[in-house]
Amino acid sequence: MTGPVATMFALHVGTAQSRRAAPWCVLSTLLLAGCDGAGGIGTGPTPDDDLVCDLDPAFLADGGVGRDGIPALTDPEIVPISPMIPANSFVRDHDRVIAVQLGADWIVIPHNIMWRHEIVNFNGDDRMVVTYCPLTGSALAFRRNAVGGAELRVSGLLYNANLVMYDTNVPESFWLQMLGEARCGPQTGTRLERLPAVEMTMAGWRSLHPDSRMVGAPGGFSDWRLYVRNPYGDEYEDPHNADFLDHPIPLDDGRLPPKERVLGLPGDPPGAPPQAFSFGAMASLGDHAALEFTYRDAPAMVIWDGTREAAMAYRPEVGSRAANFVAGEGGVVDNLTGTTWAVDGTPVAGPLAGTRRRLRPIADAYVAFWAAWAAFHPGTRLMPDGT
Repeated sequence: MTGPVATMFALHVGTAQSRRAAPWCVLSTLLLAGCDGAGGIGTGPTPDDDLVCDLDPAFLADGGVGRDGIPALTDPEIVPISPMIPANSFVRDHDRVIAVQLGADWIVIPHNIMWRHEIVNFNGDDRMVVTYCPLTGSALAFRRNAVGGAELRVSGLLYNANLVMYDTNVPESFWLQMLGEARCGPQTGTRLERLPAVEMTMAGWRSLHPDSRMVGAPGGFSDWRLYVRNPYGDEYEDPHNADFLDHPIPLDDGRLPPKERVLGLPGDPPGAPPQAFSFGAMASLGDHAALEFTYRDAPAMVIWDGTREAAMAYRPEVGSRAANFVAGEGGVVDNLTGTTWAVDGTPVAGPLAGTRRRLRPIADAYVAFWAAWAAFHPGTRLMPDGT
């Protein structure tokens, strides 16, 4: 990617049927209401606003769905994950889910929901938003304090094939999901506060938290069939599939297959490179592993759980005491108490099992497809071998 450039752009407001590449316009000195030949496809900044954006236009695209063409959810229905009812029956054991804490409770949002909505706003005390971009495989949760509690929604634009969100303030700003940062509008340069999110298979989550709750299918019985199959096709997530639906994205870093999942952590100022833990490399270590490293000048570790296809980063502590962790049966075991900890940071066996104790997660860590991670975080150091 070349260096970012300040540019003004506008795209014609309209709708489309699919998220294929579509014409788009970039202007340096004038504002244009639409692109000739766009056929009404796409959306972006309000046409009569001069919107200055700190983006490289070579990797900005109209996603082809229109503003709110992918409808974000607000305070959706929360249902038990079991027993099976129409509102939860669309999730199969191998489907991936995003687990977050809403207040004192765990909830999960299945990828199946996010394929069709991408953003879920929760308007309780936490003012949380959970986001997922199916094109880049990236799941992040944020607190909405930086936007004054305003909701985030789907703009219809993509940058490096990644979701561009807009806030509902007037005037609005536009936010890059994988950076959690505004790059267009009055809040340019502002970052959203990240909240920890853990991904795994539904079967893996259910085995840990059988009594937890999930975001159900909107509309209940009438809509649940919409969420059974990935609208992008099962082959889209094949690790070796380099097609991002023709949307521009750098594919310069071929150290991993383009859609291999990684757990990544952004660069560690001053000057330390981003780090990414390859799911493929971790799988070669066995079903469970604890991988030590340094992040932001402090000890850190990644817990890997191949049985649940999951990884998450934590500080290696039990309470406030530094600890060492090694792979064990069903998780990783600390040397202070002999407790076994699951990949979501909860104690599952040993002295602390059944308590509300939890390992301290590193909220910066998130899962994404490798090509997308490398596009947003060039110079990444691949872990666990450090290449």
